[in-house]
Amino acid sequence: MQHVLNIAGYRFVRIANTHALSEQLLPLARGLALRGTILIAEEGINFFLAGPEHAVRAFVTALHDDPRFAGLEVKESWSATQPFGKLLVKVKPEIIRMNHPAIQPAEGRAPAVDPATVRRWLDQGHDDEGRPVVTLDTRNAFEVDHGTFEGAIDWRLSKFSEFPDALQTHKAQLEGKTVVSFCTGGIRCEKAAIYMREAGLSHVWQLDGGILKYFEDTGGAHFRGDCFVFDEREALDPSLAPRKAGSAE
Repeated sequence: MQHVLNIAGYRFVRIANTHALSEQLLPLARGLALRGTILIAEEGINFFLAGPEHAVRAFVTALHDDPRFAGLEVKESWSATQPFGKLLVKVKPEIIRMNHPAIQPAEGRAPAVDPATVRRWLDQGHDDEGRPVVTLDTRNAFEVDHGTFEGAIDWRLSKFSEFPDALQTHKAQLEGKTVVSFCTGGIRCEKAAIYMREAGLSHVWQLDGGILKYFEDTGGAHFRGDCFVFDEREALDPSLAPRKAGSAE
């Protein structure tokens, strides 16, 4: 029976006192017996947590009570066992490291396209203006090897901070196309989309909610394989069920 609720969420928003937020969220999550990781930086919050449904939903409700996180959406999936070994709350320079401090998503989101629209574009082979559509995988190479969109561009990154240099090398292959950047839950592809637009590419979108939201909304059309996740489940199939042997019933 799948009785452990797993959530992933993030928001780019200015956080002036990161340590105060850490000191608030650590006892909250610990008191609810949640496990996973919460990353806090001046640019926002990123978290992956799991536990009993009532406890997870209580955490999300408490998070929404903070005006900075009101309406923050989370991606949900279920597992038979707890996929995290412990609870970690960390204050970091960035919630996802890019090493480009000028990229500040908290100052304005990258344009996002919803999963249903991406599926429709891929079905028809072009966007609504007739422009060719390419999907750009912003994840690390070992994640891509578990699964990705058919024909996705893969620059074989070993870490996300390599993305800016990779773009400079491969920018020409994206020009004149509609580029949909994607990642697991949205955080990397949002930064990537902002960077590409600032580099002069006009038709760049992020896949809203990442692969996990795409699976939830479309069932994984045009996606081949599974989505790697950074916990003991290892990967999720398009139904959001764990693929790792023995982790699901």
